[in-house]
Amino acid sequence: QVQLVESGGGLVQAGGSLRLSCAASGRTFSSYTMAWFRQAPGQEREFVAAVTCTGGSKDYADSVKGRFTISRDDAKNTANLQMNSLKPEDTAVYYCAADRYLRSYYPSDYNYWGQGTQVTVSS
Repeated sequence: QVQLVESGGGLVQAGGSLRLSCAASGRTFSSYTMAWFRQAPGQEREFVAAVTCTGGSKDYADSVKGRFTISRDDAKNTANLQMNSLKPEDTAVYYCAADRYLRSYYPSDYNYWGQGTQVTVSS
């Protein structure tokens, strides 16, 4: 069982930056893939970025490549999403997700989710 608590969302102007953090608790955190998804009103939840367990790979949606960076600090049981050059179309609720040894773009494959944090980018 893993519990995820997010922080860092807020309101920012286009071109600005935000850093989202996800604090995880539970056994063997280092073996879990950590991912970020986002969901705008009336839209399906979409993949943003993921980092596999310690020493693993990072994946990004095409829409955020070069702007967002996912990272993890297993010693602190945290995962982060640094978001730069934000655009209005990045506006959504952002969710942290996790699952063991997973590498997936699909939200249905993840069993553990944070509560979500609102990111709003004004034009």
